[in-house]
Amino acid sequence: MQKEEFLQIATKFFLVVSFLIISTNCIFSQPRVTDNRPATLGIEQGVESFGTPNFTLELLKSSQTVSSLQTTDAEKFEFTPHDLLSKRNKNGYYHLGDLNFRIKTGANGQWESFSTAANRASVKSLTPENATILAVADLANTLPESSPLQVIRYWEKASNGLALRFELKNKSNQPVEIGALGIPMIFNNNFDGKELDQAHEETVFFDPYIGRDAGYLQVVRLNGHSPVMLVVPYGKTPFEAYRPLTDDPTPQGTTFEGFHEWMVNSKAFAENEWKGSEQWNRPTSVTLNPGETHNIGVKFILTDKVENIEKTLIENNRPVAVGIPGYVVPQDVNAKLFLRYGQKIKSLEVEPKGALELSESGKTKSGWIEYAVKGKIGGRARLTITYADGLQQTVNYKIIKPESQVVADNGKFLTTNQWYENPNDLFHRSPSVITYDNEKKQQVTQDRRAWICGLSDEGGAGSWLNAIMKQLVEPNQEEIKKMETFVNQTIWGGIQYNSGKLKYGVRKSMFFYSPDSMPAGTYSPDINFKTWAAWNRQGAEITDRSYNYPHVAAAHWVMYRLARNYSGLVTKQNWQWYLENAYHTAMTMMDQAPYYAQFGQMEGTIFLLILEDLKREGYTDLAADLEKTMKGRAEHWATLSYPFGSEMSWDSTGQEEVYMWSKYFGFDEKAMVTLNAILAYMPTIPHWAYNGNARRYWDFLYGGKLSRYERMIHHYGSGLNAIPVLTQYRQTPDDLYLLRVGYGGLLGTLSNITEEGFAPCASHSFPTDLRNDGISGDYGCGYFGYAVNSATYIIHDSEFGWLAFGGNLSTPKNWVKVDLTTAAKSRIYIAPVGLWLTLDAGTFKSVSFNPKSKEVRIELDKLNEFTPKAYLRIESSKGNKYTSEGLTQNDRRAFEIQLAKEPVLVKLRQ
Repeated sequence: MQKEEFLQIATKFFLVVSFLIISTNCIFSQPRVTDNRPATLGIEQGVESFGTPNFTLELLKSSQTVSSLQTTDAEKFEFTPHDLLSKRNKNGYYHLGDLNFRIKTGANGQWESFSTAANRASVKSLTPENATILAVADLANTLPESSPLQVIRYWEKASNGLALRFELKNKSNQPVEIGALGIPMIFNNNFDGKELDQAHEETVFFDPYIGRDAGYLQVVRLNGHSPVMLVVPYGKTPFEAYRPLTDDPTPQGTTFEGFHEWMVNSKAFAENEWKGSEQWNRPTSVTLNPGETHNIGVKFILTDKVENIEKTLIENNRPVAVGIPGYVVPQDVNAKLFLRYGQKIKSLEVEPKGALELSESGKTKSGWIEYAVKGKIGGRARLTITYADGLQQTVNYKIIKPESQVVADNGKFLTTNQWYENPNDLFHRSPSVITYDNEKKQQVTQDRRAWICGLSDEGGAGSWLNAIMKQLVEPNQEEIKKMETFVNQTIWGGIQYNSGKLKYGVRKSMFFYSPDSMPAGTYSPDINFKTWAAWNRQGAEITDRSYNYPHVAAAHWVMYRLARNYSGLVTKQNWQWYLENAYHTAMTMMDQAPYYAQFGQMEGTIFLLILEDLKREGYTDLAADLEKTMKGRAEHWATLSYPFGSEMSWDSTGQEEVYMWSKYFGFDEKAMVTLNAILAYMPTIPHWAYNGNARRYWDFLYGGKLSRYERMIHHYGSGLNAIPVLTQYRQTPDDLYLLRVGYGGLLGTLSNITEEGFAPCASHSFPTDLRNDGISGDYGCGYFGYAVNSATYIIHDSEFGWLAFGGNLSTPKNWVKVDLTTAAKSRIYIAPVGLWLTLDAGTFKSVSFNPKSKEVRIELDKLNEFTPKAYLRIESSKGNKYTSEGLTQNDRRAFEIQLAKEPVLVKLRQ
């Protein structure tokens, strides 16, 4: 399809957008609530402006909170929601410069909460003591007279940055325990009323490293461009917890995630609102005796790009940690941790005791201290590093079973606990893998959201997509039998229409709410079906939502791969039937669902994988049609400044497909625009929950059980966004940052799977509930990313030496050997020579590389009854051509290797 044809179809469907918005499980933006209360911020009293080398600071004269915080460069980028100041000028709205605290006076006192944002009044401006102090004020007028603390706020110049400092003094005659102390972090992450281009130019995301004294907040523009701001401790100001400011009146929604605060102390919350929730750091308090003073603060500094955050931290004498392969550590992996700070390490503490085993193993040339890390006890683990100057740094790990065991447990759970067989099901969902409620330990056959139990849309298709993609990683005969029945019976003719003109159309849901046309007693009286999300039969059978098509295409493609490359695993149809159906599903998306198809699709990489296999199999005409159709979409994206829109006003999943097709068709500039945007919302941070975690904050409403706007921990965006990040890494193998981000997202996909194998849609980040969500929801979309992207990487870094991601590395004699630890064991990338080795069938046991001769030796696992041959593909991103004597290519350009009862050794030379 040419660009003009595509745009004509998109325009034709524009008139029905309103209907599509109502009928989909997502919305563009949330309604804004008008706040008619009187203004109290004192904007009318004007501002004062101050300059530092990197920032121009504007403070409101009345409150001395921030009106504007801009860079001093030519762009003058604004970090705060300055454009919303007149709408946020009333009591309760937080601004940069506010302070929250909860205290207890005397031995028997009760916790009392105070906030400088609660009741606005003009603060008392004080005379600066020296030239480094820009502005200083007594905040007593913003606090009740009952407050025993005097709070003085300072805005200061601080070397190359700007500092915000609070001086708290106990003015009472009794000890005061500060059980909660928080600094609201108010930056411009509000997209309300902004077009996609405007949002990427003007707004930011911010991500926390909740690492106590080593903690920081990174504030990154949506487009990933310079500047990047870092908020770091100023003095003794540990980043102990990260509390959502849900009491700020600004309405949350898909266009506004909400604000958070940097918590210095959190004991009072841990004893109350957060009781029963294990926190990232040990909750603390501080006690001030009568007349005693306590100072806390944060400093704002700049760096040019996210890749240089750690470099900038080191330059500012901040502790830095780098974990390899990350902070989700399978128990069979020999991980590494590199630490750098200008002080000696005094002690290491692991909680729970024995969860991690650490041993020092040397120093790098620049002074990084290297530790060998081994995960011993499954679950969360906290490492506390205490330095000689008393500074404490925490690194949060998640220890999981070996990847192969996690995958096997997940597959078993899906095809037993979640396997739904009910011949009398009125919605014809049997047999299938259906959504599961792990809190109730039961399948979800009815829900107020039709898609959750309707086997389609992300929240309903997630479980069966997970189950079928698992077979690509670790084929299991009994599980495949069930999934093949599901594809041939429930997908074909159920989820996927099989009649007349709509032969390949994918419906939105098999479950629907139409009580007038269904037998009495069909629907549970305990569920509220009187909502827009309880689609009726007509709404459920619509086939115009393109996001449903990749799931079905992926199912057909996996069955094709299993039928084509293995012996006896697939029996109901031949491989041609599955591949052709995968093709037709992709093409019908453009026919039945052209409006949303103008956007990148989650799992859209599947269409590129189908195209590659069509070419290999000699389906020249089909491949040409699919390529032409997809090129029309890519050409449309090439006309856009930021080519990754969505049914939402902003999203983090379309970028995956946009990058892949842009790269494929040579639109490299748009591929890099897309990659930069991904890196803006997908950080690398010494914390398993945030490392490689692609931002998503609304899908608990649509795919979860505990429903609220909340930053999700390793939602499906982590696995999907890892696809373009790692694809780009293989093009630029000297960029260790990309590998760390991508691998964080890859292993983040497995991090939430329980010991039993249940996979939740995501885990919760609010301190009230640092735990898995209750239902499986849309998890499978992320597992798709893991299944098609899991690989072992072998690199040599100029600072850290030889490293392995997805394997255990040793250096016998002149060789670098890696024993693979991934579940699939089917992909290897050797960075020094850009060599990309993949298997269509069979598994790698180990790989060895000789840095001098560049020779490669691969050891293949022995055969089994379903895998008599391995099919090896050899590619190189650096133009190095590798060959092996005795190997011949088949008609699909894969090298056939006869397996044996013992491992087979293959030697590759340039």
